[in-house]
Amino acid sequence: MSYNPEIHHRRSIRLKGYDYSQAGAYFITICINHREPLLGAIADGIMTPNPAGTMVQKIWEDLPFHYPNLELDAFVLMPNHIHGIIVLKSPQIEPVMTLGEIIHRFKSFTTAKYRHGVNQEQWQPFIGRLWQRNYYEHIIRNQESCDRLHQYITNNPLSWQSDSLHPQ
Repeated sequence: MSYNPEIHHRRSIRLKGYDYSQAGAYFITICINHREPLLGAIADGIMTPNPAGTMVQKIWEDLPFHYPNLELDAFVLMPNHIHGIIVLKSPQIEPVMTLGEIIHRFKSFTTAKYRHGVNQEQWQPFIGRLWQRNYYEHIIRNQESCDRLHQYITNNPLSWQSDSLHPQ
């Protein structure tokens, strides 16, 4: 079924009027659909990725090779989500990809690779889509916010048992 604004009332969680192709730093959270722990496990505060998690992390780390105006900062892979900081630089070429387009491509590519891995390496299958439909972003506006988010990302595996994304 195609999108019909009369029936489908999806509310955007993006900042209205903000240009997500402009230079800046963005804190991103992307969750596995239904918060299934498909990417690995945490024991004693240490995240151990499984092959699917390793694949997701590698694709994340390779993003700057595909998008020259993108830099990566802090990142953490969790059993059912990722947190990362993406820095969009002033573009050297046109057209410019928006943050949303970059995340969409990341999710599409990892889904395709995951589906291939399910067949090849017996990765845990998923129902429907691999990633939740949307993603969380926060525009980082100052160094204090950036420092706080760095600490959150670094400490995330240590606080897994109390994490709001933990599938309890």
